[in-house]
Amino acid sequence: MAAAELRVGVAGWSLPRAVLDEFPREGSHLTRYAARLNCAEINSSFYRSHQPATYARWAESVPADFRFAVKLPRAITHDARLRGVGDELDRFLAQARGLGDKLGCLLIQLPPSFAFDAGTAARFGALLRRRYAGAAVIEARHASWFESPVDALLARHALGRVAADPAIVPAAAEPGGDTRACVYFRLHGSPRMYFSVYSDAFLRALAKRIRAARSTAVPCWCVFDNTAHGGAIPNALQLQSLLRGR
Repeated sequence: MAAAELRVGVAGWSLPRAVLDEFPREGSHLTRYAARLNCAEINSSFYRSHQPATYARWAESVPADFRFAVKLPRAITHDARLRGVGDELDRFLAQARGLGDKLGCLLIQLPPSFAFDAGTAARFGALLRRRYAGAAVIEARHASWFESPVDALLARHALGRVAADPAIVPAAAEPGGDTRACVYFRLHGSPRMYFSVYSDAFLRALAKRIRAARSTAVPCWCVFDNTAHGGAIPNALQLQSLLRGR
């Protein structure tokens, strides 16, 4: 069996000064970043829209096998809480499709106060799937989302659930929902979110988990979001090295 697709990257692609020597000297931050890592999350789409031409420019800046995950706007996930968002979703997808075949995954991050509601989740899943057939994952941050019936509903709409760190409940540390399109690990830094740098021991254990997921031929993404003190890129490079057996 061929090895499953593996993607390791960070939220954004800004290169901290401390790691500049790990990357080519010439080119934009994105071009240099993409010479070493093969995916990135576009989180800025959560806060503001981008023109299709902007997405297209980013796509042209990276190698053919590079992929982007794009975060849904807060207007959809936080303000409207997934209800009645057809027009907003159409606008967002029209923009993000500027990435072409380098659009790899949609990230749907929900607010911590957003409790699971089966009707809302099912209607949104159907709404999304009428418009978009690619990989999509939800990062739920309320304990009510981590039950077997929720996984079954997400799977019916081909929606994965992120394996997050730190995890609000033990089940949140494991991938859930539909894991056929991809398994997505999202690491915010712990114990201090966004600031903490992951230890060697944590990364070795993470590499073992990712190898186990890949053994089932499922594409795997691992994105580091501990960017506040520049820990994300060093952690991503170290994990990449571990997964290559170095």
